[in-house]
Amino acid sequence: MSETADSALSTEALLQPIASVLMQTSHPGNIGSAARALKTMGLSQLRLVAPLRFPDPEAVALASGAEDILDSAQRFDTLNEALADARMVFGSSDRVRGIRMLEIEPREFARLALDAATAGPVAVLYGTERTGLTNEELELCQYLVTIPANPHYSSLNLASAVQVLSYELRIEALSRSGHAPAEALHVPAPNEQLERYFVHLEQVLELVGFFGDRSSTKIMRRLRRLYQRSMPDEREVQILRGILTETEVTIRGRRRREP
Repeated sequence: MSETADSALSTEALLQPIASVLMQTSHPGNIGSAARALKTMGLSQLRLVAPLRFPDPEAVALASGAEDILDSAQRFDTLNEALADARMVFGSSDRVRGIRMLEIEPREFARLALDAATAGPVAVLYGTERTGLTNEELELCQYLVTIPANPHYSSLNLASAVQVLSYELRIEALSRSGHAPAEALHVPAPNEQLERYFVHLEQVLELVGFFGDRSSTKIMRRLRRLYQRSMPDEREVQILRGILTETEVTIRGRRRREP
C-alpha cells in the first residue's frame, strides 16, 4: 500500500496519541522486537512497566533500526503511573480469569482506539510473556482485545501481538487520513482520576458498612465494570467524588453526635 508524504504525516498524527504499554517484560529482545513492530506501523509511543532488563544490547539488536523508539521509551515503576493520563485503556489477552469484560476483536479495537484518540491519550496494554495480564491489570482496562488465532494453538508471542494490533491501528488510520478529524463527543476522565474515585468509593462503602460479610474485592470488581462501561468524564467524576465526600461528612457527623 503506497502513501504520499502528506498522507503519511496525517496517518502518523492520528496514531501519535496511542501508547503501547508492556508489563514487566522478561526478555529485552522482546522489547526490541516490539519497538520494531511499532515503527513499521507508524506508532511511536512505547511505555515499559518495570522491565527486567532495559536498556540492554539485545533490545537494540532486535529493534533492527527502531532504536529511536527504544530511546524515547518511557519507564515506569507501576502500571498506574503508566496509565495515569490514558482516557481509554485496552488490554490484549487471550484469556479472562473470572472477570466479565467487554471483549472485542482487533478491527473493532482499532476503530474504538482511533475514536478515543481524538479525546486524548490511549493505552494498549500487553502482559508478561509467560502469564499475560493478571486480573488486577485487566481491571484497569475498559476493553479486552482478543486476537482470533488458531484455537488449537492460540499463543502469540509478545512482539507478534503488538504487530497484529499495530497493523489494525494503521489500517484504520489510513482510512481516516486526509479527512478532518471528528470532534470528540465524549471525553472520558483520565485513568488516574477514575482510579482515585474507585479508592474513595471503596473507603466510603466500608464506612457505611455496605460490604458487611461480603467480599469487597468482588463487589468492587463489578462496580469497576459498571463505571468503566459508562466512561464518566472529568466533571462527572468530580460530581461522584463530591457525593462521596458529603456522605463521609454526614456519616462521621452523625457518629460524633451519637451518645
